[in-house]
Amino acid sequence: MKYSVNDKGYYGEFGGAFIPEMMYRNIEELRENYLKILSDPSFISEFKNLLKNYVGRPSPLYYAARLSEHFRTRIFLKREDLNHTGAHKINNTVGQILIAKRLGKTRIIAETGAGQHGVATATVCALMGLKCIVYMGKTDVERQEPNVLRMKMLGAEVIPVLSGNMTLKDATNEAIRDWINNPVDTHYIIGSVVGPHPYPDLVARLQSVISEEVQAQLLEQTGNPDPDYIIACVGGGSNAAGAFYHYLDREKVKLVAVEAAGKGVESGESAATMVLGHPGIIHGSRTMLMQDDDGQILEPYSVSAGLDYPGIGPMHSNLFKTGRAIFKYATDDEALDAAFLLTRLEGIVPALESAHALAALGMIRFAEKDVVVVNVSGRGDKDMAAYIKYMNTHNTIAL
Repeated sequence: MKYSVNDKGYYGEFGGAFIPEMMYRNIEELRENYLKILSDPSFISEFKNLLKNYVGRPSPLYYAARLSEHFRTRIFLKREDLNHTGAHKINNTVGQILIAKRLGKTRIIAETGAGQHGVATATVCALMGLKCIVYMGKTDVERQEPNVLRMKMLGAEVIPVLSGNMTLKDATNEAIRDWINNPVDTHYIIGSVVGPHPYPDLVARLQSVISEEVQAQLLEQTGNPDPDYIIACVGGGSNAAGAFYHYLDREKVKLVAVEAAGKGVESGESAATMVLGHPGIIHGSRTMLMQDDDGQILEPYSVSAGLDYPGIGPMHSNLFKTGRAIFKYATDDEALDAAFLLTRLEGIVPALESAHALAALGMIRFAEKDVVVVNVSGRGDKDMAAYIKYMNTHNTIAL
């Protein structure tokens, strides 16, 4: 595949494994084994069985008639929000927990922003009877309380991180430190297509079930497996990687990635990496990164905790650099408006992250015959506090 990782762990000029010596053993063990495990028939059988009977896959591909009428095109929603735990994150954690067991690991660590990955990790740890520790920035702990309570109910230890901006970047830093100190019995389930090789490739492969299903479902519903557009939100970029994966080399399919612009790309409170970033190194890989002239990482901001990250996966940096993907950005208000539009027209309350993808529908001029797939990566239960605040300040109840 033209846009896949090479044998050195790079997507074009992005990727690699920039890691301290103390982390080398952990990464090498995973790098040497992940492709062998992923191709093992017993792994494939167990993975597919859990995706079907535990996660609830295939997730529906829903034709959104009223949303289509509103935008005068044909819009399908890939309903990852209907997965067990309420987001696409469970696809990856099911796969990685099976890998961890095959590597003989008994202790699992993870980082989380919106809490969806933390919940998914705590869920599979409960399922497999493994110890689970989740690092989460204190800011995110406070704004995603329902997911914190869910993780604790599932038996996970949630450790609030007090460094930096107390968000996803800082939680990832602490998880990496933990892994360095516990190399023998611990597996780090990274939740996105970020980090040192092989994580970006591993997570993309596990999430590729999304685009695999879209192909089959579109063929059944339209007679053609290829849409004209696929739209997904991007923080680190795992749901977008999964939605794009089987279409990467099908150049006629337009891939649209939507970043969080926060209060505006010129406001100083944004997470739009492709607009504000430059090549740099974060969490073990070379990728696009928001940084100042001295190379210090800038603090990101977004109303959606899951997109509140100063970098992006190296796969997406390469898609941006090569022009294979179109990058858009949506402000907090644009995302919230899009969420309320979907709710009122289709009766679906999306996660704030997914709302950014939906906001792009108003930024592109579609033809009436176009087929547009939007990946609804998570459900909005966890974001009710933000939605209620928005209703109260914008008087949307009266609309």
